[in-house]
Amino acid sequence: MSEVVLVTGAANGIGAAVARRFARNGAKVVIADIVDGSAVASEIDGLYVRTDVSSEADNRAAVAAAVEAYGGLDVVHLNAGTGGGGALDDFDLTRFRRTFAVNVEGMMFGILAALPTMRPGGSIVVTSSLAGIAPNWFDPAYSASKHAIIGLVRSLATTLAESKITLNAICPGFVESLMFQAIRAEVVKHGLAIADPDEVAQAVEQIIAGGETGQAWIVQAGRAPELVTFPEFTLPQA
Repeated sequence: MSEVVLVTGAANGIGAAVARRFARNGAKVVIADIVDGSAVASEIDGLYVRTDVSSEADNRAAVAAAVEAYGGLDVVHLNAGTGGGGALDDFDLTRFRRTFAVNVEGMMFGILAALPTMRPGGSIVVTSSLAGIAPNWFDPAYSASKHAIIGLVRSLATTLAESKITLNAICPGFVESLMFQAIRAEVVKHGLAIADPDEVAQAVEQIIAGGETGQAWIVQAGRAPELVTFPEFTLPQA
C-alpha cells in the first residue's frame, strides 16, 4: 500500500519540495494550500485541495479529501506559514493576528484534523524556524509564533504517542521560497547561507525515518539536521 502524505503550504518552496520527494518515493500526496497548487499536484500525480490553514473547516476538508482519494493518511507535514507581524515601530494588529492564525492556529487545527484518521506509526512534522529558537528583532510576531509551534510539539508529543504517532518540528534557516524573496538581497549581502528547499525536504524524510518524537531540529544549508537541546525542567508537585 502506498504511503499517503498531506502537505500544507505545498504550492512552492519547502512544501513543494517535500511533496515532490515523497512522490518520487512512491507516496500519494495531497497538496493543501491557499495558493493554487494544481501545477505541483499535476506534476507529481497528486491531489490539490485549496486550504486556508487558519480555518478549522478547511483543515478537516483537506484531511477528508486525502482519506476519500487514497484511503488513509500516514504522514502530515504542516508547513504553511506567514510572516509580517511587524516590529514595534511598524505594528499592525491585523497582520499580527493573521500571523498567529496561520502559524499557530493552523498547526493546531491541522493536528486535530489529522489525528483521528492517521494510521498507527504515522508521523506529523511541523515547520517552525530558526526564529522559533532565537530572537528575531525585525519581525517579533513571526518569531513568537514560531516559538509557540515548538511549544505545541513538545507539549503534544506524549499525547500523540498514545496513538503511535510521532510529532516533530523542523527549524529551517534561510531557504529559497516566495516568502523569502523580500529579504533575499539583504541575506546575500551579508554572505549568509541559503538552503535549497530539497535540503529541508530531505531532513523531513530523515527525521520521520528516525522515529523520535517531541523534538525540534535545526536545518541549514549544507548541514545535517541538528537536534535542538532544551534545559531540563520539571513542574513542581503540589
